Amino acid sequence: MTSREAIGTNAGPDGATITRQQWRWSVLAGMASYLDAGSIVALGAGLALFQSYLGLSEGAVGVLAAIGPNAIGCAIGAFIGGRLGDKLGRKRIYKYDLLVYAAGILSIALAVNTPMLFLGTFVVGVAVGADVPTSLALVGEFSPSRARGKLLGFTQVAWNLGPVIVLLLSLALTPLDLLGTRIVFLHLFVIALVTWALRRGLSESARWTTASSTKDVKYQLKALFRGAHLKALLFTAIVYVFWNIAAGTGGIFTPYVIRTLNAGSQAAGVALSCAGFGIGILVTMLIFMRFADRSHHTRKWMWGVGAVMQIVAYGIYVVLPFNIPVIIANIVLFGVGASLAGEAFYKVWSQELFPTMLRGTAQGFTFGVARTILGVWSLFLPTLASGGFTLAGGLLTLFLAISGGVGFFFMPNTSGKSLEDIEAERATA
Repeated sequence: MTSREAIGTNAGPDGATITRQQWRWSVLAGMASYLDAGSIVALGAGLALFQSYLGLSEGAVGVLAAIGPNAIGCAIGAFIGGRLGDKLGRKRIYKYDLLVYAAGILSIALAVNTPMLFLGTFVVGVAVGADVPTSLALVGEFSPSRARGKLLGFTQVAWNLGPVIVLLLSLALTPLDLLGTRIVFLHLFVIALVTWALRRGLSESARWTTASSTKDVKYQLKALFRGAHLKALLFTAIVYVFWNIAAGTGGIFTPYVIRTLNAGSQAAGVALSCAGFGIGILVTMLIFMRFADRSHHTRKWMWGVGAVMQIVAYGIYVVLPFNIPVIIANIVLFGVGASLAGEAFYKVWSQELFPTMLRGTAQGFTFGVARTILGVWSLFLPTLASGGFTLAGGLLTLFLAISGGVGFFFMPNTSGKSLEDIEAERATA
């Protein structure tokens, strides 16, 4: 297979130098994260407006949040897309799923009744769920071994950038009420089509091409639930599931909770959410992307500091009133902490701890489980938070303590090693 037909390396020199081509591939693959987070936050920013326009109950709002890109719809897509990406190739999945995404976004943007809104939300969830594990596997497979954290961290920058653009548009269009929300979704529709067109020039992963030619029994699905693979699956699942409940709550419900608990206006909620994602971009670029590939010791300190900051971020809701100053403290602490001990490291470990023919399946599984649980949580959060945020804050503090503790004490020593070396070490162990 020629270099025009495949991307990635199989053996040989694998250092820290990133080519312009690899940066371009990372941008196109990372747009999955932009569109995923952008759709989540767009829905969150417009949730109260759609509720008022369509007369949705609190229960219906919970269902809408639960079936979309933040939760169950995404989980279904991740379960299916991750496995198909391993069996059929990365290219076949990321080549078409954005067209499905665009159709769902258009349904939301033009929604004039409840079925259109709910169907579009579910379709968008399925599409991003299929795209994310496949695209991240692609980034992991073409990244140099000592720059894998940097390029996967860059996809996290895209994940934060999507909400920033969405929230800034929402803030600017606040005077238009629901029409402004429709315009925000139309922006995602356009971005999805442009990304799909540019992705058509992307090639297949060379690592996947090589691995798929061997029908080794150790790559069968049942191997994922045995030995070292099972331990890695449990590790990444626990870290991400409990962290994602807190991150998902902040991503989709911050403007809604601020408005419904009378802590501030719709504009204030949107602005505060935007600030949190902006902090995430800066910290990821200045700290995570710079230091994540340094050493195992560096990774542990980054994770430990970030985990503590996130625990404090939600712990203050237990002892302090739910008002703007406390919300600002939460957003700053969580924005910094999550950039050091959150989804970026989950993305890195999900590529490092699994062999090529199980990489998408494993991440699709843990991603899907996390979004399913978040969906269940989302069903109850509007009711849970209707009388105040103390109980919800306490539960989120506990969840972050579990994620942070497991990530710190069971962190694998994989920094700077090639994917082949990591797989060989784990097979020997």
